[in-house]
Amino acid sequence: MKVDQFPDHTIRINNEDYLYFGGTAYLGLPTNPEFQQLLLKNIVRWGTAYGSSRSANVHLSAYENGENFLARYINAAAALTVSSGMLAGKLVLEVLKRETDCFFHFPNSHTAIKIAGSIPFFIGKKLNPRLLDSASEKITILTDAVPSLQTRPIDLSIINKISKYKEITVLVDESHSLGILGYQGCGIYSSIQHPNIKRKIMIASLAKAMGLSGGVIASDLEFINYIKSIDTFVSSSGMNPAFVQTLADAELIYIEQNKKLKNNLSYLTANLITNKKILFDPDYPLIYPKIPKINSILYASKIIVTNFKYPTGNKELNRIVITANHKMEDLDLLIQIMNKT
Repeated sequence: MKVDQFPDHTIRINNEDYLYFGGTAYLGLPTNPEFQQLLLKNIVRWGTAYGSSRSANVHLSAYENGENFLARYINAAAALTVSSGMLAGKLVLEVLKRETDCFFHFPNSHTAIKIAGSIPFFIGKKLNPRLLDSASEKITILTDAVPSLQTRPIDLSIINKISKYKEITVLVDESHSLGILGYQGCGIYSSIQHPNIKRKIMIASLAKAMGLSGGVIASDLEFINYIKSIDTFVSSSGMNPAFVQTLADAELIYIEQNKKLKNNLSYLTANLITNKKILFDPDYPLIYPKIPKINSILYASKIIVTNFKYPTGNKELNRIVITANHKMEDLDLLIQIMNKT
């Protein structure tokens, strides 16, 4: 279906208004007037694009401002912005493949953190035996913070069972957790505290909850400085500086919108009847209903949800997305329909 403006909590199709429970604008920022005004102000100051290398002799303070905010927000030693979440993942993998003997991936990891030759972390429901042997090697574990088609963050406590002979790096994709999970939306990076992990790295798209096209890499200062030195980063244009500065300027908006999102989730939790056919977690803004013809049922009540064929299967996926911008009356209608099913 074609639309002529960005969908907020409502969407206009063929001159009719529908409620919209789709997309990835979890904090509702693309249509937030205060957020838009910050961005417009920064476009006037920093222009619409900056095609120069970040390693050129002229350094824009916008990057330092935005990246310092992100490091503080994520609770990381350092952060670096790039033009997309996909590039963030590929840059990190480019570095890690030089110093990793074997990659292991959790199920359904995003394409941004996939690399040729990676092997499954699990064989069936058990740890891959290679993780338990006495061979000394450097390994990197690849995972999404919240796996596809799930509503809870990944449980990394199983890492404690890995052989002491393995030097462990963890790379986590937080595209769908940054701005949502953790204290004021800081994500799960700071909660990864397993003693046998030598290095942890997070990457994320900033175009989801954070509302701005770009990507971020966060880790220790040594790793971030090394990323800055590699040819791919040096040769790439940076994230739009007006966008990076807006990250820093919008700190209070991020906190406020995260609070609104959590209030909406609390309201939903209090009123939605528990149903085994509805995958929902009180702390996460995605609902996966496994109810026949649910898309048609919702559409008949003038509700649009995300609907597409998932790459790893032939079935259509219906995903209900809750945002900070949904009103109580929007949620009431959704709750009424879901409880009836």
